[in-house]
Amino acid sequence: MRFPGKRKSKHYFPVKERGRIPLDFDFNRLGSSYIVGIDQPLVDVEINVTEEFLAKYNLQKGQSFLLPDQVADEIYEHAQKNNLIVGQFAGGAVGNTLHNYSVLSEDRSVLLGSISKNITVGDYAFKYICNTSTKVDLNYLQPVEGSLGRAFCFVTPDGERSFGISKGSVNDFCPDFLPEDIVAKASALLLTAFLFRDEEEQIYQAAMKAADIAKKNNIPVVLTLGTSSLVEAKHERLLDFVNENVTILAMNELEAKAFTGHDDPLLAGQWALDYVDVVLITEGERGLYLAAYVDEAAARLTKDALHSKSIAEYNKYEYSRAMKKSWCQHPVKIYSHINPYLGGPGRITNTNGAGDAALSALLHDIASNCYHREMVPNSPKHDRNFLTYSSISQICKYANRVSYEVLIQNSPRLSRGLPAHEDSLEETYWER
Repeated sequence: MRFPGKRKSKHYFPVKERGRIPLDFDFNRLGSSYIVGIDQPLVDVEINVTEEFLAKYNLQKGQSFLLPDQVADEIYEHAQKNNLIVGQFAGGAVGNTLHNYSVLSEDRSVLLGSISKNITVGDYAFKYICNTSTKVDLNYLQPVEGSLGRAFCFVTPDGERSFGISKGSVNDFCPDFLPEDIVAKASALLLTAFLFRDEEEQIYQAAMKAADIAKKNNIPVVLTLGTSSLVEAKHERLLDFVNENVTILAMNELEAKAFTGHDDPLLAGQWALDYVDVVLITEGERGLYLAAYVDEAAARLTKDALHSKSIAEYNKYEYSRAMKKSWCQHPVKIYSHINPYLGGPGRITNTNGAGDAALSALLHDIASNCYHREMVPNSPKHDRNFLTYSSISQICKYANRVSYEVLIQNSPRLSRGLPAHEDSLEETYWER
């Protein structure tokens, strides 16, 4: 496990206090921390289009819709013939997040779902595997008949994304194929709201089974919302599921508005904390927000300037590490916000995957906390239960930086880790 950011080794395994680490401790032993996620494996086909093109196929700008296979084939052939295809990448919200997580942590993650039984060189399933980190464990994918799904990402000249989904066999992952022990021992279970689109599908039943297993084993359940239209259509069901099962909720500002009813990300985060323990909201060119809980006795005051928006002095305790509300005797809601790294890229051609990248950074920090607790249980880092290894302020910096790396490229997936000279991540919880 590679720890988030640039830190000094003494902060990992301090040796000044006797008895903290056994004399026979093997520093080379491997921890078992990993993230598991259920997804509909897709290949993203990015196409440059005009507003007229979207109107021709009745696609609402900025939203996601299902496409009949015949229409999907027609679009693909048209795009190929007119050289409109920018790239073809392995996709899926959960698949993107797990890939980025494994690139950042240099450690294992596990992807669950279905994939074509017969894979040939050059087909969609082949491209999916080739564009996925070797650290992502694909051994638990269910082999099925049929082709891999396609997610067409239509990019208009203003950089806005619209999606058309050709399902293929993406929903054929069945509950009986779910490896229960893999879910039960994970650091977190990652799900996406896209799994709720059709509750008659097998993959939805598998996701509900996985959520039950995670809940019984106290494994944090992470839900990333789909598009705002899906959130609106499935609002009551999603709200019930979030209230009963979800620990961490991730969304962009449009999805936050659809889910909470608030335009303001701070108020949306405050509202969502009545249902979950941690909320991540990405706001495009305005950066991102993180909202969480901490026990009053463990709250740490910020050393930065206090800021007031819709919530007065909202960042007062942003140097605190996140906790589950149920772990707090006197829970306090805490918030942090960060503007885009370096003001954001000079020109953003595609925002696809930026939110998934931010979530992968948060999951990396959570898994690091599990790993460190397993390796050094007597560390003062674990004198009480925390969800994260770092403060929410530090996680904002990290998530912001990872998002930037995705925004400056065309692929929704990281091709490498962060630069070794990264300076914005040098501060640590301990140095604060």
